[in-house]
Amino acid sequence: MSTSVFAALGSGGIVGFTLGLVGGGGSILAVPLLLYGVGVASPHVAIGTSAIAVSVNAFASFAAHARAGHVWWRCAAVFALFGTIAALGGSTLGKAVDGQHLLFLFGLVMILVGGWMLKPKTAVVSAARPVDLRMCLTTAFAASVTGAASGFFGIGGGFLIVPALIMATGMPMIQAIGSSLLAVGTFGLATALNYAASGLIDWTVAAQFVGGGILGGIAGTLAATRLAAHKAALNRIFAVLVLGCAVYVLARSGWPF
Repeated sequence: MSTSVFAALGSGGIVGFTLGLVGGGGSILAVPLLLYGVGVASPHVAIGTSAIAVSVNAFASFAAHARAGHVWWRCAAVFALFGTIAALGGSTLGKAVDGQHLLFLFGLVMILVGGWMLKPKTAVVSAARPVDLRMCLTTAFAASVTGAASGFFGIGGGFLIVPALIMATGMPMIQAIGSSLLAVGTFGLATALNYAASGLIDWTVAAQFVGGGILGGIAGTLAATRLAAHKAALNRIFAVLVLGCAVYVLARSGWPF
């Protein structure tokens, strides 16, 4: 096995493992890993390649949640539809931004994500609401914002989608997690198709990354079961990892301009 194949499988495994272990945020590591671990030369190719990998892994997890009855289908469909349209717009804008500037902005987003994960949280709770026009409009607005960010940066955005779904609909946490995966999958697919149309996906690396992600996800899920009592500590450790990676991305982007 060549070094590049091993790096792609290993990087995908890291993302899959962290997703399985801490339940979200892991996909934000995909772009830096592809750039600095696998050796993908272009930030735009790294974003397009990570988007298809995130999409495939999200749909695989979504299928498992759907079989378990963890999906509110109407809310999930509304969120996915409007968010996907926004993701297409966001990814089109992202392709037009200079690669080094895009990396700088990506590093700033990583800092925000890492800081958000370090902040002590209270559970997001909201009473369930009837599926009416008001709920659909609120859901569509939340989906448009998260979809645009997901498309622009090529991230899954699950860490934003889950609380947005709970606040918009009042659905329980487990249903929000299951429903969010449909949106993560469609956002990633929309971004990937947009980048693919411009030839900005390395399909071989994407396949290797997905393969590693599936294996890593299984290992991460098993580890999460054993380490459930230490979830808060795991989240803090992962947040520090994201912040450290953000500093590296900012430095490599040529910051300041």
